[in-house]
Amino acid sequence: MRQAVGQTVQVNGRSVYVEESGRGADRVVFEAGQGLGRTCWDPVLPLLADRGRLVTYDRAGFGRSGRTAAQLGIDDMAADLAAMVEAVASGPFVLVAHSMGGLVARRAAESLRPHLRGLLLLDPTPECAPVYDTFAQIARNVDRAMSVTQALVRSRSLARMVSGKIRRAYPADTYAAMLAEDFVPAGIAQTRKEFRAVAAAIPQLRAEPPALPSCPTVLLSASRPVKGRERQHAVIAEYQRRWVETLPDGRFEEVDSGHFIQAEQPGIVADRVGELLDGASDRHSRSA
Repeated sequence: MRQAVGQTVQVNGRSVYVEESGRGADRVVFEAGQGLGRTCWDPVLPLLADRGRLVTYDRAGFGRSGRTAAQLGIDDMAADLAAMVEAVASGPFVLVAHSMGGLVARRAAESLRPHLRGLLLLDPTPECAPVYDTFAQIARNVDRAMSVTQALVRSRSLARMVSGKIRRAYPADTYAAMLAEDFVPAGIAQTRKEFRAVAAAIPQLRAEPPALPSCPTVLLSASRPVKGRERQHAVIAEYQRRWVETLPDGRFEEVDSGHFIQAEQPGIVADRVGELLDGASDRHSRSA
């Protein structure tokens, strides 16, 4: 049962809801993917409870965070992440991000660089991947479909229907929190805004990509594609691999999982976080 107690933190004129768990001197911060928040990390957190202080949060507009009428961009989300870290988890930490959260984390890493001990990315799509060539049109099509979903989720039975993939991936208590907080009209409206934010950011990210992380970086790539998207999936995986190869200290790893690696393979996620923490400790010992 999830029993986490959180706090509201003010960042850049917005309020975000933050939960902390675990114990120890080490710190790990988690950034969710598009359309989800702090609860998506529930399967991983118990496995790291003895490794350190674990920080999860809802981006502005999601979950228990304050609503915002503004159209936030990727840079705004990155600034909020950096400000939240400064407020509650200052000092060295490992950053874990899923999917779209990878774009947010990589941009935030530019200002967080002095404190980053490691970066773990779960199935992100690099901005150079061809899927983004026509993403503006894709985002418009998705937005039209999600406008219908936004109306449908006013009915709790229909909300359960449209969130079936999440229901099957997560424990019952986590799913109940997601259903109550994310699969509601306000949550779907914010997800639509985030699709627009990605579409608007891609040209800039391609022209001026975020600085490459100098810390050890692990990218976990989901090996199981959605049915009918096998070719696109293979192309994205290849671009994930190419991006990792540009890093000074990067590792690419395929994982037997669908897109929600943190739900399907939480043990692997926890192990890789532990390795990044241990590696940082070893480097500190050698330099001391």
